[in-house]
Amino acid sequence: MTSATKFGIDRLLADPDLRKPLAGKRVALVAHPASVTESLVHSLDALAACPDIRLTAAFGPQHGLKGDKQDNMVETGDETDPAYGIPVFSLYGQVRRPSARMMAEADVFLFDLQDLGCRIYTFVTTLLYLLEAAAAGGKSVWVLDRPNPAGRPIEGTTLLPGQESFVGAGPMPMRHGLTLGEMGRWFVDHFGLDVDYRVIAMAGWQPDAAPGFGWPQDRIWVNPSPNAANLNMVRAYAGTVMIEGTTLSEGRGTTRPLEVLFGAPDIDAKAVLAEMERFAPDWLAGCGLRECWFEPTFHKHAQHLCNALMIHAEGRFYDHHAFRPWRLQALAFKAIRRLWPDYPIWRDFPYEYEFDRLAIDVINGGPALREWVDDAGAAPGDLEALAARDEAAWRETVAPLLLY
Repeated sequence: MTSATKFGIDRLLADPDLRKPLAGKRVALVAHPASVTESLVHSLDALAACPDIRLTAAFGPQHGLKGDKQDNMVETGDETDPAYGIPVFSLYGQVRRPSARMMAEADVFLFDLQDLGCRIYTFVTTLLYLLEAAAAGGKSVWVLDRPNPAGRPIEGTTLLPGQESFVGAGPMPMRHGLTLGEMGRWFVDHFGLDVDYRVIAMAGWQPDAAPGFGWPQDRIWVNPSPNAANLNMVRAYAGTVMIEGTTLSEGRGTTRPLEVLFGAPDIDAKAVLAEMERFAPDWLAGCGLRECWFEPTFHKHAQHLCNALMIHAEGRFYDHHAFRPWRLQALAFKAIRRLWPDYPIWRDFPYEYEFDRLAIDVINGGPALREWVDDAGAAPGDLEALAARDEAAWRETVAPLLLY
């Protein structure tokens, strides 16, 4: 980056004029471990130190304000902050939608979460639920904007009506290309929300600038959730998150979760890669793939040696505009299905509080990807046609909402 990037929290702290509308208001903060200033001070501490801000509550999303909860559907309880004596409410515990009692604690809600640019990352849905609660209660929501570290590329099919869930807030593709500040603008517009909504925009963010392509080189990465450990994971996530809906390991229980296309004791990774190259070679572009082995310490296939393909969307292997992780992951599933037609790929278990649909369909917002994988006659062009149409429509829809 040619100049320092200022995130929303940094601009709010530096500019008294931006804070003026907060005078006399009770302020709540929605935050997690990556909610830090450019000096690595947590936003809660930084805001508490501002004499003209009256903090009365804090909220933690999935994985908690502290980010200590490892897996999905592991809930966090409410507590009282020991330093400031304010309530800390969990939006991934007894409720996922903030209750009227929670909303009564503040007038303005500052939303300062680092996102990954993927529909399934639940902080997107938490923003929608907060906006809806604020609209119902006459409250204000300010997004202190942060980068979309996956950048502007858009990929995946659109979530279908009736397929909404905590990992599917609305009709958007898997990789949405927006910051959360921009996403909030879309929510307000799409759902017709009557709410006082503001974005404290970033200064100097250049989403197309190399080498970060979304993540500024003058800012360090802090995990927003336990398995979001680096930029390689962020880039791959719009594809690898789909493994959560399968019997295959996504690498949980290792030091590089969600950076592999699959892991399993009974799959030949080299054979899968060869089949991927035969079936849809163009979908492998923009990254390096490497056979690897791992033994998860917990989660799927724990204590069993797994063969896998590691994704390297980094360094000289990364082409930001060619890399399409959703297609790459779909291709890995397809190759497994073509090599072993009876392999039990799809995992049938409750996923993010959805009990009546296959997890892979909840994740994708519909059955199209699973049906394409399972259809022996389906060609790459069949899935391409569905996705390309939806991607183009989303790109047109959100163009007027972009802030950068």
